[in-house]
Amino acid sequence: MLDVCLLGTGGMMPLPNRFLTSLMCRLNGKMLVIDCGEATQISIALLGWGFKSIDVICFTHFHADHVSGLPGLLLAMSNSGREEDVTLIGPQGLNHVVNGLRVIAPRLPFNINCIEITPDKFLEIAQNGILTAGFQISVSKARHQIPCFSYRLDISRKGKFDPERAKSLGIPLKVWSTLQKMGYAKLDGVEYFDHMVMGEDRKGISVAYCTDSRPTKFLPEFINEVDLFICEGLYGDNDKKEKAAEHGHMIYSEAAEIAKAGNAKELWLTHFSPAMTNPKEFLRNARDIFPKSFAGYDRICKTLTFEDEAK
Repeated sequence: MLDVCLLGTGGMMPLPNRFLTSLMCRLNGKMLVIDCGEATQISIALLGWGFKSIDVICFTHFHADHVSGLPGLLLAMSNSGREEDVTLIGPQGLNHVVNGLRVIAPRLPFNINCIEITPDKFLEIAQNGILTAGFQISVSKARHQIPCFSYRLDISRKGKFDPERAKSLGIPLKVWSTLQKMGYAKLDGVEYFDHMVMGEDRKGISVAYCTDSRPTKFLPEFINEVDLFICEGLYGDNDKKEKAAEHGHMIYSEAAEIAKAGNAKELWLTHFSPAMTNPKEFLRNARDIFPKSFAGYDRICKTLTFEDEAK
């Protein structure tokens, strides 16, 4: 199962009752964060999941409300006793941005490994993804004022172990567990592989995250059949569409259209303008298009389970 939490739902600037948009996911004790504007570490502290197990931090783009909280987050992770390497993923220029922000956090007890989504690496990452900490991470280009990416997280699931098939092939019982967990086992010089006894892969879990972007022709396919689509809605009022477009953003109804076209199971709206004090007020503009639309709020959480485990 995958725990998902929207740490904040604000855009541009944090408010007393609304942190900046950031996503946190927890899988088998490991955690991933997408975007961390100023004060993100406070929302994580309020959530109570801790800092020590944050293995990956991704960035959609390098505007301040999505990156300026990095020093504070790294220091909180340091104070938690983390010593294992941390992976950072983001657009080209990531090393430069991280090194600049780390001027005020120069000493950390762990190494930072940066993966820059450069133009020459984009296609490979978009097609094959990056597998780290159990998350299969893929990206799609967003349309904003500066280079920006949307992220998709996929949690794969192997097929079921077939004991009758294992028996018929004469595979010793003592290697069954190893074969299921490791995909390979060897006993008395004989090698065994998981494809011999495992059924077809089962449906996994998927989450997509898009913020600071105009709608693109690639997004519906990119988010195809995700369990949860988290997308910005800078404004809820349809009359604000032109204003949102001027700065490379979208409104509720546009996010809902993408969720519908991509056959997502659920939509959480986020990245609200500071001028929009009650995001739920305009929710009908999204639900008229995509009924399972929800206005996100700080630390809204959901546990996503594999299809045959859902109650």
